[in-house]
Amino acid sequence: MFQWSKKVVKSVTFNPGVADESLLALVESQLEKDPEKTFSDLCKEALWQSLCVPESVRPTPKPPAATATPGVEQQIAELRRQIADLEERFFAKESHRLDQMENHLLQLSQQVAQLAMIVNHGSSSSPPTPQPAPVLEVINNTSTPANAAATPPQEVDPVISRISQFLDDF
Repeated sequence: MFQWSKKVVKSVTFNPGVADESLLALVESQLEKDPEKTFSDLCKEALWQSLCVPESVRPTPKPPAATATPGVEQQIAELRRQIADLEERFFAKESHRLDQMENHLLQLSQQVAQLAMIVNHGSSSSPPTPQPAPVLEVINNTSTPANAAATPPQEVDPVISRISQFLDDF
């Protein structure tokens, strides 16, 4: 294996997106909780985990200058590992959900744009052909005097009728 004679510096870019911003906030939170760790330490731990390197092969982290007993330290380390694993699974799931929602919104936007183009194209190139308008029945549950005249049902605009047909098909 190649041994480096100098330090190698790599950069990490966080893009302006929900997933990256959430991850960056977690990194900052973790660094505040454990001021002895650096961003480099967090990245290395994440790389060890994501590359599925067994813990027996990983380098041992520097022991913190804590006054806790070894048993408590092991429990704390195990809990931290479990929390990190849980957070990783949670954010992977949420990131996937966000991606699905973004894709769905994109598809819906495209379909709305197509409908708008169809409606605009249809209304600008030819006059709307009369289509059988759906009958809308308005039910009024309030009591009316017996001598009140019945109002005739209002006609539906043909453009609205055509749009509603597209929405029904959608």
